[in-house]
Amino acid sequence: MIIIKKFFYRNLKILLLIGVGFLIFIELWQIISFRVPNELNAELSARLLKVENERDELKLKLSEAEKISKVDSADLIADLKFQACLTALIGEGVMIKMRDSEKVASNGENQNTYVIHDDDLLRVVNELRAAGAEAIAINGQRLTALSEIRCAGPTLSVNNIRSSAPFEVSAIGDKKTLQNAITMRGGVAETLKVWGIIVEVDALDEVYIPPYKGEVPHVYAKVSE
Repeated sequence: MIIIKKFFYRNLKILLLIGVGFLIFIELWQIISFRVPNELNAELSARLLKVENERDELKLKLSEAEKISKVDSADLIADLKFQACLTALIGEGVMIKMRDSEKVASNGENQNTYVIHDDDLLRVVNELRAAGAEAIAINGQRLTALSEIRCAGPTLSVNNIRSSAPFEVSAIGDKKTLQNAITMRGGVAETLKVWGIIVEVDALDEVYIPPYKGEVPHVYAKVSE
C-alpha cells in the first residue's frame, strides 16, 4: 500500500497530464462526431441546391431550344417545298397567250409550219428564265427541274400531261423585264409572228402559279455521302 502511494505521488504530474489528455481526446472526438458531419451536411446541401439550380436552367434552355427547333424545322420544310415547286405562288409577272397561226398553207407548204411546236415553247421559257422568272407554268402545269416540253403527236406534253393550243404561259418575276424579254425587237414573239403565230404578253400585278402535283421518282439517284 505504501509502495502504491509513493508511486502515485511520484507520478502525479504524469497522471494529471494523462487525465487532461484524455479529456482533450473526448472533446476532440465530440467535435469530430458532431460538428464535422454537420458542416459536411451543410456543404452537401449547398452543392445539391447548386446542381438542382443548374438542372432547372438546363431544362429551361432545352425547352427554349425545342421551341426554336420546331420553328426552324417549319421554316426549313416550307423552304424545301418552295425549292421543290410544291408550293403555290403569287406575285407580279406576265401572262403569255400563244395561238396557232390562222394562215392556211398554200400548195406545197407544210401546215405544221403555222402551228406551235415544243421548241417554240422552249424558246419562250428560256427567255423568261434568262430574264429572272422565279416560277413558270404552262397551261397550269408547274415547271420544275425535271419537267419536259415535247411534242406528243398533235399535242404538247408538259409533266407528262398533254394539251393543245392555245397555250398560256404564266411567269412570276419583274413584270416589265419579263414582258420586254418576249416582245423585244428580234425576240421570240417577233420571230413567231413571221409564221403567223400569235403571241400576246400581258404584264400583271398578280399572277398565280400552281404547285407541282406530279411524282418525283428517284429510282437510280442516291444521296451522296
